[in-house]
Amino acid sequence: MLEEVERWLTRRSWSSADRPLNRLTDARAADPGRTTVSVVLPALNEEATVGAIVATIRRELMERVRLVDELVVIDSGSTDATAAVARAAGARVVHRDAILPRVPALPGKGEVLWRSLLVTSGEIVCFVDADLRDFSADFVSGTVGPLLTDPAVQFVKAMYDRPLGEAAGQGGRVTELVARPLLNLHWPQLAGFVQPLGGEYAVRRSLLERLPFPVGYGVELGLLVDALHTVGLDALGQVDVGVRVHRHQDGQALGRMAAAIYRTAQLRLSRGHLVRPALTQFERGEDGFVPRTYAVDTEERPPMREIAEYAERRAA
Repeated sequence: MLEEVERWLTRRSWSSADRPLNRLTDARAADPGRTTVSVVLPALNEEATVGAIVATIRRELMERVRLVDELVVIDSGSTDATAAVARAAGARVVHRDAILPRVPALPGKGEVLWRSLLVTSGEIVCFVDADLRDFSADFVSGTVGPLLTDPAVQFVKAMYDRPLGEAAGQGGRVTELVARPLLNLHWPQLAGFVQPLGGEYAVRRSLLERLPFPVGYGVELGLLVDALHTVGLDALGQVDVGVRVHRHQDGQALGRMAAAIYRTAQLRLSRGHLVRPALTQFERGEDGFVPRTYAVDTEERPPMREIAEYAERRAA
């Protein structure tokens, strides 16, 4: 590991306990402009978990203390009761397709995160996956905390243990097999991030609006790499929030995720023309193995500040 990264780990890695809620609310009270915080949950068919997450954020961080100003669930086309459950729990729910309708929506998590900037207003935007179980408000307060107390920090990722079934620390298979090797080999300054692909992170809007967004699974890696190049390592940080329990994907879904992440890295290593890639996987059918070919997510949305509707909304 680079000496620079070792120094960064001592300066920019914290525990959520380092900034208790009373310290954060005091920091907000002392802020003459009162930096505002938006929490965004991208959701697709998450009726089983989204309600408890929304309810916890509202109770712990909007009612018991005033840390979060805005809580928005972006529904990316759910066919279950995700939207109704989230609304009943206290979130504002916006359908992906209702945001920037002149630009047809593409499938993918990154697309939803990109569009969320148009329907939120906080100077700090905190993203939280909607499939978490045993959710703790520390996922929000922990990542938001450094941004409220240190003006030099611009991007904070959550770090945590990810159990796989009964095995501790065995989750995050795409992280260990794809993302971590890529980062260590090509962006060694980012080698200190424990969960580079984690879906829980907080970022200053002023940075987010300057970054392109891969529309699919590559969004987390893409944002992290581009943030490094835009603001430098010392503006990035991570906070230990304990344990993350969520629904695990099957091996083939992980393969598609890995391909999209590799492609995102490839684009950043060489911006030249590349053939649109595809990934073929195999499923056993009645007559043997059947090939299934999937397009790999390659589309990226431009920095939000280049979108006319966003500029008009911010100027209003």
